Amino acid sequence: MARKTVLLTAMLCALAPLAQGQDAAQRPEVAAAATRLQQQVVDWRRDFHAHPELSNREERTAAKVAERLRAMGLSPKTGVAVHGVVAIIKGGLPGPKIALRADMDALPVTEQTGLPFASKATAEYRGEQVGVMHACGHDAHTATLLGVADALVAMRDKLPG
Repeated sequence: MARKTVLLTAMLCALAPLAQGQDAAQRPEVAAAATRLQQQVVDWRRDFHAHPELSNREERTAAKVAERLRAMGLSPKTGVAVHGVVAIIKGGLPGPKIALRADMDALPVTEQTGLPFASKATAEYRGEQVGVMHACGHDAHTATLLGVADALVAMRDKLPG
C-alpha cells in the first residue's frame, strides 16, 4: 500500500494544475492510474535497483528510461548533462507548464539486504573497486517518475501546458 501511496502522491502533485478548485485527491482518474501502474512501477524500481550506476555513469539506466518513454509515444532527448534524459508531454489545453525530475545515480555502497533484486554491481570509485547500490532511493524516484509520465501521457488531452 505504501508504494501505491507514493505513486498517487507524485501523480497528485503533477496533476495539481488540473484540479481547478477541486480537491485533487478526489479525482478518480488519478487513483485509477495509480492502481493501473503500481505493479509496473514496482517492476521498474526493482530493475533499476538491481542494476545501479554511479553518477555520470548511468548509461544503462538512461537507455532504459529513454526506451520506456519512447514506448509511451514520447520523443526523449538523451545525453543531457552526460546521461540525463528529457521528455516533453504536450498538453491539449492552454495553461501553466510544470517540470518534474528524478535523480537516477547510485552510491558506492555494497548492498547486504539479501533481497532477490539486490545489487551485485561493482565499479571503480576513487581508485578502488566498490559495491554499488541504490541506497538513497533514486531507483524509486526514477520508477515513480516513469509511472507519472505514463499517467500524464494517458490524459494529455486534459492537461494544460
